[in-house]
Amino acid sequence: MGRNTTAWATAAALMAATLGVAAVPAEATTTTTTQATACPTGWGSVAKTRSAATTESVTDIRTGRHACFDRMVVDVPGAGTNGLGYSVRYVSRLYQDGSGNRVTVGGGAVLEVRVAAPAYDVDTGKPTYPVRAGQRLKGVDLTGYRTFRDARFVGSFEGDTQIGLGVRARLPFRVWVAPDRVVVDVAHNWTGAR
Repeated sequence: MGRNTTAWATAAALMAATLGVAAVPAEATTTTTTQATACPTGWGSVAKTRSAATTESVTDIRTGRHACFDRMVVDVPGAGTNGLGYSVRYVSRLYQDGSGNRVTVGGGAVLEVRVAAPAYDVDTGKPTYPVRAGQRLKGVDLTGYRTFRDARFVGSFEGDTQIGLGVRARLPFRVWVAPDRVVVDVAHNWTGAR
């Protein structure tokens, strides 16, 4: 019976200690916590490719800001996911397919984004994304972006559409396909910190 009394007394003391700690208001604690890394890391900066192609046309190129990265989306309505191919890589200089003309893109580093879809109607040759080579992307304003600095249409030749994406520095990026679009995300930094 002495053991049961001791066990009960110990349990009661632990319960009182636990309740006493739980009753301390949050603002009274002095422990400092650091925010856990919430951004993805490990994307790397090496070239990323996907072999596929479509005759569906690029109709829009748009950008967006996110907490951990800046995003570019190339819309190809009707392409689904199976027919969307791409090649995305850092380049020291960007040259237009066909002509070989150099296209200058601002930023500390330049990503060449190639989507295996034309920016014109394959039956008529009429542009479906009417921007000339070297011009800024239509409707894209990069003011306030942490990573993106410049975005230029390079051209569309033999079924491939070329885009120059100027970024702050050579940062990690990922490329993925969603229905009717190719998505390029470029991280704000290498550490994953917000």
